[in-house]
Amino acid sequence: MAKLTTDELIEAFKELTLIELSEFVKAFEETFDVTAAAPAAVAVAAAPGAAAPGAAEEEKDEFDVILEAAGDKKIGVIKEVRALTSLGLKEAKELVDGAPKAVLEGVNKETAEKAKAQLEGAGATVTLK
Repeated sequence: MAKLTTDELIEAFKELTLIELSEFVKAFEETFDVTAAAPAAVAVAAAPGAAAPGAAEEEKDEFDVILEAAGDKKIGVIKEVRALTSLGLKEAKELVDGAPKAVLEGVNKETAEKAKAQLEGAGATVTLK
């Protein structure tokens, strides 16, 4: 197998959906017996102590798109969930039926607002966290 450069890997990851990327990270962690979240947990734990008194809270850069309710147009909401997540029909229906549930997690503000607009356009009630 040819060795891929860092840029080639990044380009390949850009083509993956969030779910596919999440599955890759889990497989990577299992294969190499590592945890990708450990350095982030240390940084988060250190942040509260480092904050200056009275400092403004940093602007949030990762959002979760939470489906609160499907509304009257459940089929349209299921279609939007499938488009946003690449889930199968059964999985998307279970997500919508199990509301409130996260549709997308850890996405940037632009993606979260776009997803919220799509889901609300289909008749769903959505919040960003």
